[in-house]
Amino acid sequence: MKLNCDLGESFGIWQLGQDDKLMPHIDMANIACGFHAGDAHVINKTLQLAKHYNVDVGAHPSYPDKLGFGRRSMLCSSQEIIELVHYQVAALDGMAKNLGISISYVKPHGALYNDMMSNENVCDAIFEAVSSYHRPLKLMLLATTNQQSYRDKAAASGISLLFEAFSDRRYTESGFLMSRKEPQAVLNQEEMIQQVKSLMSSGDVVCASGKKINLQADSLCVHGDNEQAINVIKELKQLCSK
Repeated sequence: MKLNCDLGESFGIWQLGQDDKLMPHIDMANIACGFHAGDAHVINKTLQLAKHYNVDVGAHPSYPDKLGFGRRSMLCSSQEIIELVHYQVAALDGMAKNLGISISYVKPHGALYNDMMSNENVCDAIFEAVSSYHRPLKLMLLATTNQQSYRDKAAASGISLLFEAFSDRRYTESGFLMSRKEPQAVLNQEEMIQQVKSLMSSGDVVCASGKKINLQADSLCVHGDNEQAINVIKELKQLCSK
């Protein structure tokens, strides 16, 4: 199972994350495109890191919400969503080409990602944005207990999907992530390792209720905002490479 991580989320003199320390240990980099974080310099630097470590690159578009880091939903029409996704993907795609690399997938960020998973109109707009891009790109979305409906939608749209699971988040019985507002939504280090071992061995995760659900995931999302988290990612990399 490949590890993916959200990167390139600094902006100007404001620094977030440790991209240079994370990049050697992941397989896929979801790079911010400037709407929730990132700027021309940050994007270029992150792409260079990805090229150096031979990491697959994906566009990480969001609502135009730098103040809220893309975590606030916006009432955008379907056409607006298609256009803002195209704008961001094309920007990252163009800068990647300038370095001799190509992006291969799209993973929406924050509220746009959550809305894609909970609002059919937003989901349809994201699928249309990816399918109508001028060249084939895959779409990354959450692995849930109802993945067949997304596969059917993808087949009708003519796109390929990548399903991801989360290493550090607790799940509901429907296969969705618990809200971060809940006290046990984010797993500690021991729980993370246990969840990844379970995903690798059986595809199961234990929900907040104690019930087990099965998730068919192609990739594992990890986050590394500090030294301890990076050490955990190193351990997860070894588990996922077995």
